Amino acid sequence: MNILFIALGLILLVMGGNWLLKSAVALSLKLNIPKIVIGMTVVSLATSAPELIVSIRAALQDATGLAVGNVIGSNIANLGLVLGITIILSKIDVEKSFYKTDWPVMMVASLLLFVFVAFDKVIESYEGMLLFSFLIFFLIYLLKFQKRAVVDEMPEDDEPLPLYKIVFFFAIGGVGLWAGSELLIEGAIDLAENYGVSERIIGITIVSVGTSIPELSASVVAVLKKEKAISLGNLIGSNVFNILAVLGVTSMITPVKIKLEDIGLLEVDIYWMLGISFLILPLVFFPRKLRLDWKDGIILLILYAIFIYTTVN
Repeated sequence: MNILFIALGLILLVMGGNWLLKSAVALSLKLNIPKIVIGMTVVSLATSAPELIVSIRAALQDATGLAVGNVIGSNIANLGLVLGITIILSKIDVEKSFYKTDWPVMMVASLLLFVFVAFDKVIESYEGMLLFSFLIFFLIYLLKFQKRAVVDEMPEDDEPLPLYKIVFFFAIGGVGLWAGSELLIEGAIDLAENYGVSERIIGITIVSVGTSIPELSASVVAVLKKEKAISLGNLIGSNVFNILAVLGVTSMITPVKIKLEDIGLLEVDIYWMLGISFLILPLVFFPRKLRLDWKDGIILLILYAIFIYTTVN
């Protein structure tokens, strides 16, 4: 029954996120908001909604291992699994903004998270405010000074919708996210209790991969359709948003404490996140400058498989 709850929860999260994204983009088009603003704010928020809802629900139910494990696991999955599969299917030419803006900001955000939790094992409310403030400053900086660094994240088939459809998709998207998070958290917590598995392991594997499904499906569909492949900058942006927005907002609502049984998040998992995040830099420059191809994808997938294996065993 727990597995069924988790599966249904993940399906509802993915569908709810897609409906919310559809309504958000259509509303932005109706209000004549520039595409660059839509891609950086509305689309980013909509595609990160599953992580945000799951982490808030988990933290409010004192399942903090799920909340933090979801974010750390999603960041590892985005680079190890999603990027790995994508560049095996199709090479990616990397923009210069990668080493000028995207990668440094991702590393700063990751190190900030490490500093906030490494010593006292708590992300306090004021630390959450600092994380979220960093995101706001980063978005303002991109909008004012680095417009060319922002990759358009608009769906290929974006189209205006009448107002009643926008409201309808927004409503069912919100309900889908809420119901999906309820089922997923309920199933994950019960599964952890029944099988003696820590919330950290459930969060870092099942939940994090589930909430990364939208990024993975978008990447594979883009490659198969020979349309605009998902860029490295977009995946890095998702990782930045996960830390600064998801954990920032969650800890502003309630302080996020790492429990003793989930200490592996600080002793193992966060170092994997930092390591894979750092590894992207040399992979982008060697052996061919500003390009990622299938060889890099195999390296990333092998590392992700090792991470999952060592986490579960």
